[in-house]
Amino acid sequence: MAKFKLDEIDHQILDMLIDNTRVPFTDIAKKLLISAGTVHVRVKKMEDASIIKGSSLKLDYKKLGYSFIAYVGVFLQNTSQTKFVLERINEIPFVTVAHVTTGKFNIFCKIRARNTEHAKDVIFMLDDIEGVYRTETMISLEESLNDKKRLMHYIFNSL
Repeated sequence: MAKFKLDEIDHQILDMLIDNTRVPFTDIAKKLLISAGTVHVRVKKMEDASIIKGSSLKLDYKKLGYSFIAYVGVFLQNTSQTKFVLERINEIPFVTVAHVTTGKFNIFCKIRARNTEHAKDVIFMLDDIEGVYRTETMISLEESLNDKKRLMHYIFNSL
């Protein structure tokens, strides 16, 4: 695959799509003073180059009753059990993110729960997975930073 070179128009398109993945191409075109067809072609090229990989919705979990966030470090009895344990973790819908890591933990998870009691149940589910030696939990008091644009702007400015 050839390396795809982004220009300032591509950067601005990505900037707007990060703010709202559902923004119509016609709105982007009006703001950038280009045609909607040009926006469509550029987005398609970025998708084909795997710079853009799908789109997603941002949910307000608090309004859905899942405001409790915790991070759980998982210690395995043996690293060869990683794949098996990840498959079991994937069966727990309250684990929203899982990373295989180096350092202190073998796997690091983000969980969402209704409250502390529910979080305890989720942590016990993780503890009960065959191959898990133990877990260590950190409770999130608030999400203070969740910014996809700062890194993107840094990357664009360093090119």
